[in-house]
Amino acid sequence: MLNQAPSFEKYGSSGLLASSEGRDWSGLSAELRSHNDGVVAWTGNQRATEVCVCINGSRSIVARHSGALRDRTVAARGATWLSPAGLHGGLIDISDPVPEILHIQLPAAQFSLNGLDVDMDQSVVESLRYESGFHDPLLAEIAYALASELQTETSAGALLAETLAAALAARLIQNHCGLPPTGTTSAVARQGLDQRRLSRVLGFIEDNLEDDLTIDRLAAVACLSRFHFVRAFKAAAGRSPHRYVSEKRLDRAKTLLARADRSLVDIALTLQFSCQANFTRAFRQATGQTPGQYRRSSAA
Repeated sequence: MLNQAPSFEKYGSSGLLASSEGRDWSGLSAELRSHNDGVVAWTGNQRATEVCVCINGSRSIVARHSGALRDRTVAARGATWLSPAGLHGGLIDISDPVPEILHIQLPAAQFSLNGLDVDMDQSVVESLRYESGFHDPLLAEIAYALASELQTETSAGALLAETLAAALAARLIQNHCGLPPTGTTSAVARQGLDQRRLSRVLGFIEDNLEDDLTIDRLAAVACLSRFHFVRAFKAAAGRSPHRYVSEKRLDRAKTLLARADRSLVDIALTLQFSCQANFTRAFRQATGQTPGQYRRSSAA
């Protein structure tokens, strides 16, 4: 789990709409913010790589200044800004209010060669560039998924964040380094998990639905790197680890509700929701009923 997002140090509490703080996310932290017109200035070194994606845009012009670096971008939906770790001081001038921008912070560990599981020199990883505003459909979809999770918590949200952190780091290395990586993909990652390893992973998930399931734990069971595991699992199971775990936890919730011997808040916390309200929202979205309604209908 990461501590308070470094973006809090830059932007303060003003305009904070939702935060990953307290969500037990690993691999990244995120804050959904609105921004008024005006200037945001900061000093000191940026501790993490920051990716900002406009979720709900406007016609505002966002001008950034850091040392000799300058750029101006219209804050339309999907507009993306990249600031690598180590950037020293600067300011952001916003011409008009922007309703929603997602600020994602990736720690240095996310860009380690072991974490990325690619064959390249460390200097390539360290050459991640400051980028003026741009559009990348994949980065935008990652940001939209994270923003949605911030606004409506799911039972496997931490697993989703961990998965997307790895995908985000790999995409940045692919498109925004000074040199192209020479990535390698194992035959297992291309073809999916064999039946023996898949069964082992699925059994582990079933036995640990009420525990903190992470990509690292699941990848270790499959004897794969976390980067290759996500793709191999999806190829073998037909859906991502996050979606599979979400579905299994929903099934477990139905079983626990039908037994009627545990409170709703206990079930919510057991299935890794931060509170009963988030559990109720997710359950109703998936089934069309609140947990209480489902319990009463099961008892009828």
